[in-house]
Amino acid sequence: MSPTFRSLSNPNYRRYAYGSLVSNVGTWLQRVAQDWLVLLLTHNSGTAIGITTGLQFLPFLLLSPLAGLAADRIPKRRLLQITNVGMSVPAIILGILAVTGTVQIWHVYVLALVLGTAAAFDAPARQSFVSEMVDPADLTNAVGLNSASFNLARIVGPAMAGLAIAALGGGVGATGWVILVNGISYAAPIYTIHRLDRRALHSPQLVKREPGQIRAGVAYVRGRPDLMLILGIVFFTGTFGLNFQMTSALMATNVFHKGPTGYGLLGTFMAVGSLAGSLLAARREHIRHRMVVGAALMFGVVEMAAGVMPTYTLYALLCPLLGISALTMITSANAFMQLKTDPGMRGRVMALYMMIFIGGTPIGSPLVGWVGEAFGARWTLLFGGAMTVFGAGASSLLYLRGRRVLTPVERAGNLVPRVWDNQAIARARK
Repeated sequence: MSPTFRSLSNPNYRRYAYGSLVSNVGTWLQRVAQDWLVLLLTHNSGTAIGITTGLQFLPFLLLSPLAGLAADRIPKRRLLQITNVGMSVPAIILGILAVTGTVQIWHVYVLALVLGTAAAFDAPARQSFVSEMVDPADLTNAVGLNSASFNLARIVGPAMAGLAIAALGGGVGATGWVILVNGISYAAPIYTIHRLDRRALHSPQLVKREPGQIRAGVAYVRGRPDLMLILGIVFFTGTFGLNFQMTSALMATNVFHKGPTGYGLLGTFMAVGSLAGSLLAARREHIRHRMVVGAALMFGVVEMAAGVMPTYTLYALLCPLLGISALTMITSANAFMQLKTDPGMRGRVMALYMMIFIGGTPIGSPLVGWVGEAFGARWTLLFGGAMTVFGAGASSLLYLRGRRVLTPVERAGNLVPRVWDNQAIARARK
């Protein structure tokens, strides 16, 4: 088997990957259908779409610490089945409301919040569960393939949603049928996770209930300069750099004067580059923090270059490179966080990772949008790229400073001994 797809030789991971791909396509079906439904219900209100998106991502900011602790306390296989049911139910309810013509905008808001709550508990368990299915040598490959699955669905799902909504008449009912498909698609991961061979899983010992465990997780990360480096880069990149839905729309309409087709093509080019970046990351066997720093710097520079492109064609040609560099950084950061974290802390650490990566969006998006209104669309890319470069540089300097306090043994392996976990818990209780 090709090195790019070597994790698929693992029966457990192969089953899991098939279920995830089906669910990822369903997720993108609902994203498009739900936005279209909101526009129909509010007479093309962009603010309403923003509220819906914000409500769906708000739980990541508020509940990630609890979600990470749940991932360390509850068997991840069982937790993932529960969260998939939790995401399926609001999707099915929204689909039924839309198909029957009884849906109102407040229904969408409430159900988006419910779905987001389930997704917030799903994310750290799903991220850290990969390390239980594959050997450490294949973890980077598996993380890359997960990203490839998501980006393949990102290419296929929106196209399928658009065709289906148009074929069904383009009204509220049409969006409901598409959303129902997503609700049903969660049956695939529920079934494939149930079919996993539990004897082949590398499940860590579950964390017992003790006071101060969330604080212990935060203290653990604070005492790890290498993890703080990754989180710093992820914060600046996710908050200021990865706002393509906004920046590409502004560039397509305000700078290059293109319509929906021109804007849609930019998203396709970006997704193709992201898919390529995921597959390239899957070929790597070893991940070091230098890879994350280098990819973030490259992404920031390319984003600033995109901001000064004089024509639509040149801008579009840079979009795949933006996707490759962004996904190289994201997959490398994800794999590094999992490989370098104690198994008993992995759920809490990945929850903190997701909270910082996604939770910064409500801060960065309005700020980047204001920059675009005040100084022009090109400055959304120039500002986002510059902040990414600044964040990677500042985080690297802080890492070098913090690394001096580690022992030679810890520096050599970039890993803190497991006993540190107990020390962190003891300090957190005080």
